[in-house]
Amino acid sequence: MLGRDLEFDNILVMDPYKQWQVPERVGRLKDLVYNLWWSWHPEGRALFKEIDRGLWRTTYHNPVLLLQRSLPRLNKLVEDEGFLSRYDAVMRVFDEYMEDQYTWFARKYPQAQGKRIAYFSAEFGVHNSLRIYSGGLGILAGDHCKTASDLGVPLVGIGFMYPQGYVQQRISIDGWQQNVYEQVDWSVSPIRPVMNPSGEHFLMNFHLGPLNLQAAVWEIVVGRVKLYLMDTHVEGNSPQDREISGRLYGGDRTMRLRQEILLGIGGIRLLRALGVAAENYHVNEGHSAFMFLELARELVSQGKSFAEASQEVAARSVFTTHTPVEAGHDVFSEGLVTEYFLKYANELGLEQEQFLDLGRVPGQAGWNMTALALRMSGRRNGVSKRHGLVSRHMWAKLWPEKTEAEVPIGHVTNGVHLASWTQQDLGWTFFKYLGRDWPEKQDDPSVWSQVSTVPDEEVWRLHMRNKEELFKLLRDRARDRWISRNAEASQVLTQGALLDPAALTIGFARRFAGYKRATLILRDLARLKGLLLDHWRPIQIIFAGKSHPADDSGKALIQQICHLSKDPAFGGRIVFVEDYDMHVARYFVQGCDLWLNNPLAPLEACGTSGIKAAINGVPSLSILDGWWEEGYNGANGWAIGAPGGRGSGEGADAADAEDIYQALEQKIVPLFYDRGGDGVPHGWIKVMKESIRSVAPRFCGNRMVKDYMKMFYGPEVSHAQSPRTGVKVGG
Repeated sequence: MLGRDLEFDNILVMDPYKQWQVPERVGRLKDLVYNLWWSWHPEGRALFKEIDRGLWRTTYHNPVLLLQRSLPRLNKLVEDEGFLSRYDAVMRVFDEYMEDQYTWFARKYPQAQGKRIAYFSAEFGVHNSLRIYSGGLGILAGDHCKTASDLGVPLVGIGFMYPQGYVQQRISIDGWQQNVYEQVDWSVSPIRPVMNPSGEHFLMNFHLGPLNLQAAVWEIVVGRVKLYLMDTHVEGNSPQDREISGRLYGGDRTMRLRQEILLGIGGIRLLRALGVAAENYHVNEGHSAFMFLELARELVSQGKSFAEASQEVAARSVFTTHTPVEAGHDVFSEGLVTEYFLKYANELGLEQEQFLDLGRVPGQAGWNMTALALRMSGRRNGVSKRHGLVSRHMWAKLWPEKTEAEVPIGHVTNGVHLASWTQQDLGWTFFKYLGRDWPEKQDDPSVWSQVSTVPDEEVWRLHMRNKEELFKLLRDRARDRWISRNAEASQVLTQGALLDPAALTIGFARRFAGYKRATLILRDLARLKGLLLDHWRPIQIIFAGKSHPADDSGKALIQQICHLSKDPAFGGRIVFVEDYDMHVARYFVQGCDLWLNNPLAPLEACGTSGIKAAINGVPSLSILDGWWEEGYNGANGWAIGAPGGRGSGEGADAADAEDIYQALEQKIVPLFYDRGGDGVPHGWIKVMKESIRSVAPRFCGNRMVKDYMKMFYGPEVSHAQSPRTGVKVGG
């Protein structure tokens, strides 16, 4: 909506780009482009494609840029009755969605109307045109927001608008990841500035310790959910302060601390400045844990003791941890924290040592952000059943008086937003065989039992089309790279130019960190070569993923794969795809035949990429960790190892690699190539259908957000209890 926001009277969100206009007859296109509703509604995307399909592609599916460059085309389209009819139909669907007062939340929680949940996250992966995410954490946050919108859950997001986003990956001729950052032009992105009553970009003043700066505020609309994102790249801020929001996960430890101070404490102050009231607060990973301190400081300033304030904060807060790897938790030196929080500790009514104790872990040095969040939140969870167990073991030292089973950390297994990740034609097929209301009933297992009625031939035809679309994307990207960067022919080949649509295609798309063991399948190259080059039953492997910009060991793994992909001995059947992002991910999870995931257990918190593949009929070959330990039923894919893993070291790696080779040689390859007289692999399709049937209802976004409502957000939740464990919290 343009003009004054109807929910929060003191927030003014304006369209600042008056210089570009659209014909009056289709003037509401400007409403549509600024609401990312279109990103998960095919009728909205189809309308943008109809305006200019080629421009839609070259603008990276950015509708704002599309409209700005399409005025001559739009002037012609307003004379096309067919286009106008489709435009009117899309706007009706959009308005019905936005104006619906009978949502799941409204029906289930009528007494909670107007009680908002503030959701804090360092990254939000909503759409590929907004590069303010790095991977699974951000994509999960985006899916959480979209699902909340669909269900009518009154969520508001708080985060950063990063002018340079996350690293873009370029692979050099020698296979080394090069880190590329590009300044984003927000004037041609599906975001808008929050304006003050004077018509100027709203700036929030922020002061804490050495920090004294201003942050501009931007709004992203995600259906019924709004995200308010801070940006310190503001005239008047020092060069150092401008860089606080410059890059996602960039800078040294001091910069990281400054980011997290602004995200947590500044995020609360932003809500207050905007007049947005919240009943509950949800911290998505420890980056924004300073939020708890700010909530407590507000209560102390009203006359409460810190103990009383802490209890109140705990009663209204949720903390989700995503990281079972020690190195993944932010730890700052106590000296650095004291530099910023010396006066702030006094405002909390705490002595310096009492304050520092909030972030200490027994036996470890430094201030730990996860420890702070665990101590001050009232309800805490991991993101899978196994991750809950791991987290209780990992953080038991914070509750020395309790047994490990009593540690008050539960779990809500992650889910994915089906409308965002289900291939469009497959979604239409679900409408045909499962019923028109399957999206609303997506967490009902009985709905998905109807998947068995979809003809095998139809399933296979859809999958082979998805596979060809994946290969076409890879060829197009390779061609674009050759043209735009004068890449060598060998680099073009490594991007997938020689892939065979008929061959069993394995997808591996992960962040390149050591514990994810990207190269495990390469452990026995002679044995692997036999599988790759089998004349009648070949396999091929498509790798993708980024290493953290500072992780040279991860970059070395990428380089190893790139070197193999150039080796003629492997026949072009090992591929590394550059700059994996949300757009490429959709093609991967929809077009591969098999999803490979082999991290070192139990270090996989959840692994939602496998869920996205499964709902598209792409079964997993995976370690029994994260979501797969819960999702695997013996008929919907294949398992590596045993629940909880084999430990670490050469022996474990060798045993897990052997499981992979044996599964491929003895089960997977024979089943995939077992064709009837009609050329359709009916046995394989049985696994595909079972993958969809068993995974979709249990691991969809609706189930996840409903779990958070039932266990953590909803009015029926006892604020004195931890819902999963029944253990007293807040101490």
